[in-house]
Amino acid sequence: MKSAISWFEIPVTDYNRAKKFYTTVLGIGITDHPMPDATMEYGVFDYKPEEEGVGGAIFKGEDAKPSMEGVTVYLNGGNDLSLPLSRVERAGGKVLLPKTDIGENGFFALLADTEGNKVALHSMS
Repeated sequence: MKSAISWFEIPVTDYNRAKKFYTTVLGIGITDHPMPDATMEYGVFDYKPEEEGVGGAIFKGEDAKPSMEGVTVYLNGGNDLSLPLSRVERAGGKVLLPKTDIGENGFFALLADTEGNKVALHSMS
């Protein structure tokens, strides 16, 4: 097993707003994946499984309940999470904990997205 995580899903209440937030902050695309159940909207973060291993999505549906509690997903902050972190508030989110040094494990920051989820960014510098 390469990683304890193989996939993640971030619940959202406004799919288009959340898609705009995450594409702005992370600087990557989200590809829409229409579901047979028309009551669900689903978008996959662009990634290359053979190179990056873990992928994820945003989804709006009956079971989508954004939360500031529970599990925290750490998203890739790139080479230096200062850049995506600088876009959080402009994209409608809120920085909860600024870039924080965690020694040999790099840096992380906590944020609230536009949907009411607590998520984190991580980078090695």
